[in-house]
Amino acid sequence: MNTSLYLKEFQKAADQLDKGLLSEKQIEVAVGVVLDSVCLKLYKKSWASGLQDPLTAESRIFFSIWVNDATVEVQKISYNIHAFKLRYLKGYAIQSRQFADVFRESFKAFEHQWPNVSVNYGPLTLMEGWIKLVENNLPREVLSLANNFLAIEHLVDDALLKFKK
Repeated sequence: MNTSLYLKEFQKAADQLDKGLLSEKQIEVAVGVVLDSVCLKLYKKSWASGLQDPLTAESRIFFSIWVNDATVEVQKISYNIHAFKLRYLKGYAIQSRQFADVFRESFKAFEHQWPNVSVNYGPLTLMEGWIKLVENNLPREVLSLANNFLAIEHLVDDALLKFKK
């Protein structure tokens, strides 16, 4: 996989995101390489443990779009929402499986908007799916997935509210 090419393509998508909407929703964007995958992550600082970096905090929630050697080989772009160790998220009393159930129940109304999506995972992966990788459409496809997430990010906040101390 040509990592530098994919980083450029993912950054093109990130640069096209609506900055006003990101600011309004308090969503941060990161493009980089994690575990040999080029990824774009969308997250809120409030979805992470205290003063820790929201990208690496022990407890955190984020949306990720990624490619790696395995996905490129089968011409797929993967995406998911992860929720790591929510029991440590300050200000909340969360059991991960219950949080996942609450999120997934709300997500049902939007599931049809997400290609090849599944919620049949443990509580760390709230949902995961993939779309076809078409090289000349990569930034547009990544942008489309990111915008899909921006339309449902409130589901994470709504689920968190149910567990607020």
